[in-house]
Amino acid sequence: MKPRPLPADPMVRQLVQQARNAQIARRTLLTGAGAGAAALALAACSPGANSAPTAAADSSDDDKSLNWDNWALYIDVDDAGNYPTLEAFTTKTGIKVTYSEAVDDNNTYYGKVKDQLALGQDIGADAVCLTDWMIGRLIRFGYVQELDHDNIPNLANLAPSLKDVSFDPGRKMSVPWQGGFAGICWNKEKVPGGISSVEELWDPQLKGRVGVLSEMRDTMGLIMLEAGVDIAGEWGDDEFAAAIDVLKKQVEDGQVRNIKGNSYKEDLVNEDTLAAIVWSGDIIQLNAENDDRWEFIVPEKGGTLWNDNFVVPIGSSRKKNAEALINYYYDPHVAAEVAAYVNYITPVVGAKEAAMAIDPELANNQLIFPDATTLDRAHVFRALSGAEEQKYNADFQGILLGA
Repeated sequence: MKPRPLPADPMVRQLVQQARNAQIARRTLLTGAGAGAAALALAACSPGANSAPTAAADSSDDDKSLNWDNWALYIDVDDAGNYPTLEAFTTKTGIKVTYSEAVDDNNTYYGKVKDQLALGQDIGADAVCLTDWMIGRLIRFGYVQELDHDNIPNLANLAPSLKDVSFDPGRKMSVPWQGGFAGICWNKEKVPGGISSVEELWDPQLKGRVGVLSEMRDTMGLIMLEAGVDIAGEWGDDEFAAAIDVLKKQVEDGQVRNIKGNSYKEDLVNEDTLAAIVWSGDIIQLNAENDDRWEFIVPEKGGTLWNDNFVVPIGSSRKKNAEALINYYYDPHVAAEVAAYVNYITPVVGAKEAAMAIDPELANNQLIFPDATTLDRAHVFRALSGAEEQKYNADFQGILLGA
């Protein structure tokens, strides 16, 4: 299959190209539609001019500890609930890490910490992983600290296409953690015929058993793609409104049971939902724990592509410790260990070769090291203006409130 031409928009072109290089770079708290809607309302607020806070003084030399907030199912874990690579990091550096699956979706996390960030206060995390568009917001508001690349020599292993992105030129403030796709999945026993498109989620036989994500760009992106909209290209209010109408109808008609962040996983396991819009790596991990019950695909008309990134919040006093953590995870062998568990796209050059030594099948997994054919169906949701983001989030929030 011939890859699509790259979009004209520079930011979108950069993000799509990074994926096509196949070396690019989410998702635990139970959260319902009401919580997501409240966070969206909070997220619409922005600080006033000249209000950027001052970075905290670094006490890493005297404090060998670190708090890391991340998404669920997003790091290697053993049967005892321990994190092998984190334990190896502590052994190597002496830095003790408290790891928290504190991110359910970008907006709810931001809603919890934005007031502290605006005041330059410690949010209780020294490293946080959030998605590109949210990272761009944090950088614009001055809510994260500049990274010292001298403390992260393994950044030499960062995929070249990710070294200079529009929301963070030169990667001064952020570093990719993992990336992946939003697509659709279904319970293979309960939906034996399978699903190939978003339209098939609206089959009356699935009424009340469908889930969608509270991440606006993923759910709306897939619905827009189903309608033939190039979400990476030129589109506007009319196309978004048409997709909102589709989602609103399915929610009001009872077709969609839940709109959630990471807690959608529990709905799949207990069979409250039999089919859903989901994130790629989660389903692989759920299958490993639940006898291979689900199938995941990027729909025929396309799925979304995203990256999550490390940042150090402005109030953290342990930036050097966080930089040591980032450096550790940019070792190709460590990156391959993480990839073997999380099954998301790694940003580390050399990780694929290291993965070959772990498991050749792993190195050929299209959800970790995608080729051009896989990426041809992956689309980056275009950058939104401030006015668009406020309007579209409000429209989506209206659906969440009604769910």
